[in-house]
Amino acid sequence: MKRRTALTAAVAAPALAVLGSGTAASAQTAFARGADISSLAKSEALGGTYMWADGYREDPIWILQKSGVNWIRLKVWVNPADGYNNKTHVVNVARRARAAGLNVLVDFHYSDTWADPGKQTKPAAWSGYGFSQLRTAVYDHTADVLGALAAAGATPQMVQVGNETNGGMLWPDGRYDRLDQLGQLMTSGADAVRAKAPGAKVMLHLAEGGNNSVFRWFFDAMRSRGVPFDAIGASYYPYWHGSLSGLQSNLNDIASRYGKPVYVVETAYPFTSGDGDGFANIVSSSTPVSGYPATTTGQSNMLKAVANVVKAVPNGRGAGVFWWEATWTAVRGNGWDPADPSSGNGWENQALFDYSWKVTPALKTLGTL
Repeated sequence: MKRRTALTAAVAAPALAVLGSGTAASAQTAFARGADISSLAKSEALGGTYMWADGYREDPIWILQKSGVNWIRLKVWVNPADGYNNKTHVVNVARRARAAGLNVLVDFHYSDTWADPGKQTKPAAWSGYGFSQLRTAVYDHTADVLGALAAAGATPQMVQVGNETNGGMLWPDGRYDRLDQLGQLMTSGADAVRAKAPGAKVMLHLAEGGNNSVFRWFFDAMRSRGVPFDAIGASYYPYWHGSLSGLQSNLNDIASRYGKPVYVVETAYPFTSGDGDGFANIVSSSTPVSGYPATTTGQSNMLKAVANVVKAVPNGRGAGVFWWEATWTAVRGNGWDPADPSSGNGWENQALFDYSWKVTPALKTLGTL
């Protein structure tokens, strides 16, 4: 226990120094070394455990903090079938994160399940709403969750209005071919952030981090429609989203074009090609990207490469990197489909904890970016 106490003092100090007084402004000046831990509450409820490399078990939020992570990210669904990633669980995890001195990014999907470029399904409770009702629902839901976070002493430092909205959100009303309506829906969400978390940055987020034409099309459209935003988020999965040089070109361009800080708010890479739960991995190649094998070293090196791209964005506008999904390990019942307890997790080989529940070396890499 004495060794752990010394470790805590040694590695926690830099993170706490970054936080300063704990205000949103001071918290946002440092490079974000972030981890999405949206799966954590369900994992813990189903028996998931998290350990240091020597087998010492600890609260995973403190493992992240002591490793140098300074942000966590949490997604919000409206009424998910399994009861997780809802307001109650997001508040509980965010409160723990703030108690550990971590900044919080809240990611609103405006759905009961996954929202991404291929699907942006309305929450069931909103399915019969006209557009005016839908716009109000976006505001009210955003305000409700942020108000609960504030009441718990866990007001976030940044808020995403929509998740991977390349195709818009809340289909069909806010689909990509209804840009005026999409802009109004996003403005409703941003207005709720301004009202309930006035110190927080509003982020808009797209997938395909190397696709400059998509980013220009979307952000030109939102800017021309007066949607307020303070930060730009990109998903970049190197085995899907093009070369690192393409990511660099896009981030450089959009940071300059819109004058906003840019984040790679989702990235990941496998530490093994092996399977941990009997459910096929999303990425199972032994070398998903040339030069970066699916090993613990390859995972760390890819993270360094992505971070180097972000840090090279001119004028200090490369603001941070978030790992997705750091704590989504192979825990039975914590699978892809919130409506199906038997569904598996195809992502466990890209977590920052291995099949023995121990940290991978990439967590230290993330914490020292």
